[in-house]
Amino acid sequence: METIEMQPPRQKPDPTVPDMDEDELSPIEEVRLTVTNTDDPTLPVWTFRMWFLGLLSCGLLSFLNQFFAYRTQPLVITQITVQVATLPIGHFMARTLPKTRFRLPGFGERRFSVNPGPFNIKEHVLISIFANAGSAFGSGSAYAVGIVTIIKAFYRRSISFWASWILIITTQVLGYGWAGLLRKYVVEPAHMWWPSTLVQVSLFRYINGSLTRKRPKEKKNAGSGGTISKYHNTIARSRFTIEALHEKDEQRMSQAKFFLIALICSFSWYVFPGYLFSTLTNISWICWVFSKSVTAQQIGSGMRGLGLGSFTLDWSAVASFLFSPLISPFFAIVNVFLGYVLLIYVAIPIAYWGVDLYGASKFPIFSSHLFTAKGQTYDITAIVNDKFELDIEKYAEQGRIHLSTFFALSYGFGFATIAATLTHVAVFYGREIYQRYRASHKGKEDIHTTLMRRYKDIPSWWFYLLLAVTLAVSLALCIFLNDQVQMPWWGLLFAGAMAFSFTLPISIITATTNQTPGLNIITEYVMGIILPGRPIANVCFKTYGYMSMAQAVSFLSDFKLGHYMKIPPRSMFIVQFLGTILAGTINLAVAWWLLTTVENICQDNLLPTNSPWTCPGDRVFFDASVIWGLVGPKRIFGSQGNYAAMNWFFLGGAVGPVIIWLLHKAFPKQTWIPLINLPVLLGATAMMPPATSLNFNSWIIVGTIFNFFVFRYRKQWWQRYNYILSAALDAGVAFMAVLLYFSVGLEDKSLTWWGTDGEHCELATCPTAKGIIKDGCPLK
Repeated sequence: METIEMQPPRQKPDPTVPDMDEDELSPIEEVRLTVTNTDDPTLPVWTFRMWFLGLLSCGLLSFLNQFFAYRTQPLVITQITVQVATLPIGHFMARTLPKTRFRLPGFGERRFSVNPGPFNIKEHVLISIFANAGSAFGSGSAYAVGIVTIIKAFYRRSISFWASWILIITTQVLGYGWAGLLRKYVVEPAHMWWPSTLVQVSLFRYINGSLTRKRPKEKKNAGSGGTISKYHNTIARSRFTIEALHEKDEQRMSQAKFFLIALICSFSWYVFPGYLFSTLTNISWICWVFSKSVTAQQIGSGMRGLGLGSFTLDWSAVASFLFSPLISPFFAIVNVFLGYVLLIYVAIPIAYWGVDLYGASKFPIFSSHLFTAKGQTYDITAIVNDKFELDIEKYAEQGRIHLSTFFALSYGFGFATIAATLTHVAVFYGREIYQRYRASHKGKEDIHTTLMRRYKDIPSWWFYLLLAVTLAVSLALCIFLNDQVQMPWWGLLFAGAMAFSFTLPISIITATTNQTPGLNIITEYVMGIILPGRPIANVCFKTYGYMSMAQAVSFLSDFKLGHYMKIPPRSMFIVQFLGTILAGTINLAVAWWLLTTVENICQDNLLPTNSPWTCPGDRVFFDASVIWGLVGPKRIFGSQGNYAAMNWFFLGGAVGPVIIWLLHKAFPKQTWIPLINLPVLLGATAMMPPATSLNFNSWIIVGTIFNFFVFRYRKQWWQRYNYILSAALDAGVAFMAVLLYFSVGLEDKSLTWWGTDGEHCELATCPTAKGIIKDGCPLK
């Protein structure tokens, strides 16, 4: 199967740029094949169109993603939807807005126009960055909103709107302060190439009409190091370079028309799984066949079991947690499938039915809830005292907290993934990272850095001021509103120091290997040992430590995208900063609205059977606050808990990549050995919980259909419509879900019949051990 690579469109030589010698071009082959070596500095970027579409997209995405975050199937509207949807709107505005030029008071003789010419690619890039500024790596909403949710919905305590807003905004922008100062180390050097940004570059150039048919001449190992063989095909596929579509075909439907039709169909269909026939969301037919068998329903339930044979006809369930499968390359789908099978169909059955690990049969086979030793749901509120701290006596009365087998193993796999990522990067990429880092300081500037010298750089004092103000406001929050956030001032400084110290090495790892180790488990583990008994202090520490680092890396990634697309740095900074403030404010406003208007939101035991407001992500966030903060890791994973053996997963994860590397060195001709990527395999199910088997089954099936069969046998259709279909499905579901909520949800108008009575797998949550009694379960 031949792959035709994408070349930059033929452009006139830029007279302001001298002819470049070959060694002055990018040393990374993937960059040379993807990024154009010319720039037009006359293209306007600070336009009315950019501001209008950027603000609109940012506001709309922030509203929709936060609205969906509380639902059982939390669809995330991604940046790709904005990229696809805003392009025709931008061109429409360029055709219809008046071109009149006028003067503004205070600007002298300079003239402005709301329509300065054709809609251009730089405006398009800024609009997309604006829309996605509030979420690190497309997460959907501000991470700190989860703190507000667990305080109000799970702990049933109070936090003021003002304290919530400060918490959200400071955790989102704190990392920007030091990230800007690191740009010269990880953005400007050519060897810091950020593989994931090339996907975005390709998408922007493709949908802005930049495909040609000519195939480039490739040079073997032209300075791109050891990652060419691994990432070349990945990036080539992801950037839609399968076939050139420059030839006009009058018989094919236009992409705009296809998008509109697909959006209408998605919008119309969602009324069935979203309201009229909600069982279509989780079709677990094994439960229907074996309606009285606990084991069969444990195996067949897609929501509360292993999900064998379960599937969905609801796009929100397909795209929840893992994002749209249509935008994920097939090799990634295969890796997720292998990791999913390892956990769900190998580890859990052995632990539950084979060895009864940690008394597994006393608890549901698949649950993220916390339990007592007798299999009853743990009453968390009973062990919290008036100071919002752990009540030792009440905790002793209820006894130790127990986890389901699935939840315990998911933590173990998480521990192993963290360790495996670090050692995998060290043994497989350590030398390459070191060489690239040295080359980034000793090598010449490449053409892209040279072209960016035209634009005014961001003064360093912008970043110093941002860092100082954000840190000062954060300290004020911890000192003067400590009763609401619990974290001491030294905890903030410690979290910031951790995040700062990890930002540069993790940025270098991400920029060279496309792997990003996370700090979430590390931060909550550390704070849980230092200051146990304070749940909100723990999650605040985790958020300041983990999220500020993640936002910093995301900030730098966006700057590399702007570097490749030749966006003026000051425009990038202002758009990212304002987008983050706007998105965080809207996230909080939507969360506050839902938390105060939806009765029993997030309380799945009090909500109606088929209520969508179960907050699966926040449930896991709450459980983490209990495990790491309220009770503390010593009483869960330490000598005072039941799961100390889970710490061995750290060692296993650390040793695993070393063993694979040694096998690769011992048997270099076995090319399949280095393809075993333990961080990918072990981390494939990182979203479980809150994701379920239903989500993974459907995501894998749909992704395989489109990114293997359609990709292989209908390439031209795939390249022309695949990503547009993904955006249309997301948008259609989002708009119908909001419409249903405002039309029938607020009035609590619901239908009651078999098709709206949930999954019909009630026995899936039953324990199988003798003597454990649970309502609705057969006696044993």
